[in-house]
Amino acid sequence: MDEPPEEYETPYPMTPNPHDQNDGQDSYTPYQGYSGDQGTPAHTPGPGTELYGDHYGTPQQNLGGVQYDDQGASSGEEQGYEPSPAHHTEPTSSPAQDNPPSPALGGRVTRARLRNANQPTPPPAPPPAKRLERDERTTRTRRGGGARRTYNENDEDSTLYAIIKLARASLQTVVDEWIEAYKVNRDSALLALMQFFIHASGCKGKITQAMAANMEHAAIIRKMTEEFDEESGEYPLIMSGQQWKKFRGNFCDFVGTLVKQCQYSIIYDQYLMDNVISLLTGLSDSQVRAFRHTATLGAMKLMTALVDVALVVSINLDNTQRQYESERQKTRDKRASDRLENLLTKRQELEENMDEIKNMLTYMFKSVFVHRYRDTLPEIRAICMAEIGVWMKKFHQNFLDDSYLKYIGWTLHDKVGEVRLKCLQALQPLYASEELKGKLELFTSKFKDRIVSMTLDKEYDVAVQAVRLVISILKHHRDILTDKDCEHVYELVYSSHRAVAQAAGEFLNERLFVPDEVASVQRTKRGKKRAPNTPLIRDLVQFFIESELHEHGAYLVDSLIESNAMMKDWECMTDLLLEEPGPNEEPLDDRQETSLIEIMVCCVKQAATGEAPVGRGPNRKQSPSMKEIKQVQDDKQRLSEHFIGTLPDLLDKYSADADKLVNLLSIPQYFDLEIYTTTRSEASLDLLLKRIQLITEKQHDTEVLETAAKTLEYLCTEGFAIYTRCDVQRSTLIDTIVNKYKEAMDEWNSLIEGEETPDDDETYSVVNSLKKVSIFYSCHNLGNWNIWASLFKDVEEAKDGVTSLPEEAVKFSISACYFAVLWDLHRIEELIEGGAATDDAIMESKSRLNMFVEVMKAMLTQQASQVYKEEAYLVVCDLLIVFCSQLHTNTHFALGGLVYEPDKQLQSILIDFIQNNVFTYEEDEELDEHSKIAELHKRRNFLASYCKLIVYSIMPTSAAADVFKNYVKSYNDYGDIIKTTVGKAREINKVNCARTMVAALTSLFKDLQQDMRGIRLSRTMEEFTSLKELAKRFALSFGLDAVRNREAITVLHREGILFAVAQNEMVEDPTGPPPNLPFLEILTEFTNKLLKQDKRIVLTFLDRRISMGMPSSRGEDWQPLLLYRNSLVHGETDQPIVTSKRAYSRKKKEIIEDEMGDMDDENNSDTEFMPGLNLDGKKKKQQRMKQYKGDRSMSPPMNQFNATTESPINYSVDNLATSSRPQRQCARFSFCYIDNFSDDEVA
Repeated sequence: MDEPPEEYETPYPMTPNPHDQNDGQDSYTPYQGYSGDQGTPAHTPGPGTELYGDHYGTPQQNLGGVQYDDQGASSGEEQGYEPSPAHHTEPTSSPAQDNPPSPALGGRVTRARLRNANQPTPPPAPPPAKRLERDERTTRTRRGGGARRTYNENDEDSTLYAIIKLARASLQTVVDEWIEAYKVNRDSALLALMQFFIHASGCKGKITQAMAANMEHAAIIRKMTEEFDEESGEYPLIMSGQQWKKFRGNFCDFVGTLVKQCQYSIIYDQYLMDNVISLLTGLSDSQVRAFRHTATLGAMKLMTALVDVALVVSINLDNTQRQYESERQKTRDKRASDRLENLLTKRQELEENMDEIKNMLTYMFKSVFVHRYRDTLPEIRAICMAEIGVWMKKFHQNFLDDSYLKYIGWTLHDKVGEVRLKCLQALQPLYASEELKGKLELFTSKFKDRIVSMTLDKEYDVAVQAVRLVISILKHHRDILTDKDCEHVYELVYSSHRAVAQAAGEFLNERLFVPDEVASVQRTKRGKKRAPNTPLIRDLVQFFIESELHEHGAYLVDSLIESNAMMKDWECMTDLLLEEPGPNEEPLDDRQETSLIEIMVCCVKQAATGEAPVGRGPNRKQSPSMKEIKQVQDDKQRLSEHFIGTLPDLLDKYSADADKLVNLLSIPQYFDLEIYTTTRSEASLDLLLKRIQLITEKQHDTEVLETAAKTLEYLCTEGFAIYTRCDVQRSTLIDTIVNKYKEAMDEWNSLIEGEETPDDDETYSVVNSLKKVSIFYSCHNLGNWNIWASLFKDVEEAKDGVTSLPEEAVKFSISACYFAVLWDLHRIEELIEGGAATDDAIMESKSRLNMFVEVMKAMLTQQASQVYKEEAYLVVCDLLIVFCSQLHTNTHFALGGLVYEPDKQLQSILIDFIQNNVFTYEEDEELDEHSKIAELHKRRNFLASYCKLIVYSIMPTSAAADVFKNYVKSYNDYGDIIKTTVGKAREINKVNCARTMVAALTSLFKDLQQDMRGIRLSRTMEEFTSLKELAKRFALSFGLDAVRNREAITVLHREGILFAVAQNEMVEDPTGPPPNLPFLEILTEFTNKLLKQDKRIVLTFLDRRISMGMPSSRGEDWQPLLLYRNSLVHGETDQPIVTSKRAYSRKKKEIIEDEMGDMDDENNSDTEFMPGLNLDGKKKKQQRMKQYKGDRSMSPPMNQFNATTESPINYSVDNLATSSRPQRQCARFSFCYIDNFSDDEVA
């Protein structure tokens, strides 16, 4: 490696490169400016103010005296660099006789030129003889005496590029070997390095010794450009795969390691860096993307490495300055004059080193960065932004200035998200540093609005980084953010993207939820000390109320729960609800209490499950880590211990408030039930069960009852010590519910039998008793209470129209019967698992199922109440899912007897319900907006229930035709459901799905014809255009894999053609087109999904079916056929202008084969239409071809579209090609056929 000079240990003058005396006398090779007419896509001449155009404002706005203007492009007259020959010229005289150059010669005068100018340069010691022999081969000895590595550019495996790409040695070893080779023969070593950059760009061109010696870098780059193979468009930096990803990292590390190992002398020898910078500057200005990308990355990493060197030099300079000042302040008798002189010399040399590094950095910044930061390639722009951020952080004395910051500010408007992200990542460490915040005030005031607006970026990664940057701005420039700026970020806590929401939650913590360490201690009315988080939770509740998004409390909690401990401060929350406020506190109003309970329950749910809210979780479910599992267990235990004691009091306090009870009653569902036993809290359990029973008896709110039933179901989980206690209480509660139901029904029936009219209280009692039976039946088996007969009797009477029960009561009776059937199935499964006899239970369950479904079918077909129909429809759909053929797969075959498959009648009934209740497009103007949303939600549920039957193959795919045909018309309301159904149907069977699509299209086409009432269908009407749009949607659903969809697409065309060419029984004009012929224009939307060979098969199939026609076929009515045929012909070519005999005979053979196939009968042709399936037809065709070849006098039959016969439909050559050899309309593609045959085939 390049060892540190002696003066780093002892105070002697520095000698930059003592290894070769030629270094001090070689003429200077400057950086090539490449400042002529810029031809790259990146550099558009013009001032920096036009970087983003008027849309982004004026970047040159003068702010506080600092002009945000673009740095001028570098030229040959950069400061400290004067134009001179670009290539290195070896001195003609011996080094001992040369004198140091003077400034008058026009070269750059630096301390490397003038160091020790008055002292004679000692001649170098001659190397050993063996070393001289090896120098001729430009080899070097490895450490440890191993074999020498030779950078032989003729051997691809020994080049620097191959060594680094294949990682044959550590980068440290590779660099050290290269440095030793450089010390022996720097021309060869430099050539190897230059070749590395060329190869790393994907160019296989080679730079020879002669080229390096006699050609300027610009000429070499032009030569390499000519040899570059750009056909593939790939090069190492963008190629995929682990090897290339590793190479990119090794490439960057190699440049950094090379500069680091050469930092003490070689980088100052005015040869290595001058040539490398010149080459990279030229390559970065190339039109070739690979050169530009690779060279820019190399140049930026080179600048980063030079920044690291500058930091080392800066530290040494500071140390030397301190030593010098310390020595100078000593008294004359204690001062060492030699040491003082050496320190002064060392300081001057370090200052010169620093100046030279700054010159390099300045030159490269102006020559590379200024042009490439706005390159057309986003990867290059991202590289520039990433590296300038590193420079600003590491070498802020030089780079953290508004003249450099402006480039980041302007690029914040970049169109590519990755570039914007790099800008924000570059700014993040700058704002996070307390030391640097003073240098960012002007930049912040200029670009603050843009940074805040980027929190709403469409790229979520950019938005997350923008929020974090705003947090840093808030910490160090708190006054610069306005309330409006903060509100933009506040709203993001409700974002559907979790990372953005959690970043916004961190901002909320920094802005609003800051603990007041000097606040006075607050106490409750009875003197209990309030928790420190009390004011913060009050603020959280107020924030939740003001956001007016009360249905999204789970989103707010998820945004804050991982970053703020107050979200799990259960004691603080329950104290606010249960404790009376102190003398200096304001009590919570009803709205605040409701909001606090909502937030508290969301916190409980997420803490106990560790699951994010619905719609915000990760796209892919990842298994939680052991740390996360442990955290969830600990949180669940703590909240269980707390709420076991406090929840009964909360239920007692809010027992009359349904909104609060819905949330509070759900808390036990997240308990660790073992805590009741371990903490001996059975008394609290009894109290909780008693509260649930009282609430169930008093409350009639549906949500409250459903939550109470689910909570009781969880508490009665078998396997826990508390099961027996909870089961007894459950039985008592169900007894109460059933008894009240029986009492209400007895009283109702008595009134009806006495021909009395029940009043509102009696009606209310019946409805609510049935509601509780239905709701608790959904979670608990009420079979032992024997209420099936009573419930089913009420349903039957409602079906027959003889019931006097209210509609809502009958609805709950239907629901209860449905759950009764499900519990019967569950009981049978338990009997099977226990090994008990199940025959009687299965027969009873089967009987109940059949009777119940028959009653539901009757309700759907009769003129019954709409409420009955809707409930019956949902029940039937769900029962078909539960009792489907999958029961056959059970280990006990007896369950197969319970399978219920829908017959044609039931399928028709369900389809009619969908058509009448879902696909209705007349809005009820009397409904308000909320009611309209609720109605839409109900209809979507109806449609989803039906589509599930298709997706789970309970009903055939063809039953979805009536759903598919509404895809476009009802896209806004049901598009997502129908799209998913189409996709699932295609996964089940592509061919059947294609047939269903055709059925949907033909059904709509027939409806359209009926609406026209015998008038010829107009292809320009809106309904026909909508039909074409539906066909286009169907075509897009097949994706891009034409081979996989081949059979389905060909079947779709077959079905469509058969429909289009079908004739009515009563044909008025035998020469006229078929009535459904316009359907071919609809079918055209699917043509681009056909393979090329299948287009010809479809075309032949079409020609066989269109047998009617007269000269009138040229009319407008026949245009759909022309359009369809042209779409099938598209992709074929005209006959070649020049062809050989062999080519002609080959074509003739193809024509004969195609036309011989037309002799097949109808059935065989239909089978042949399926590609790859008709083996018999293929054999018959081969036999006929043999006959034809044996008897050349037999002419092949021509089909009706052959140009050699009289065509039934006279298509012009300009519009249509023959079916045997379709022609492209544009003759300019005919050359494609000529290339298929060699010249020797021409007769």
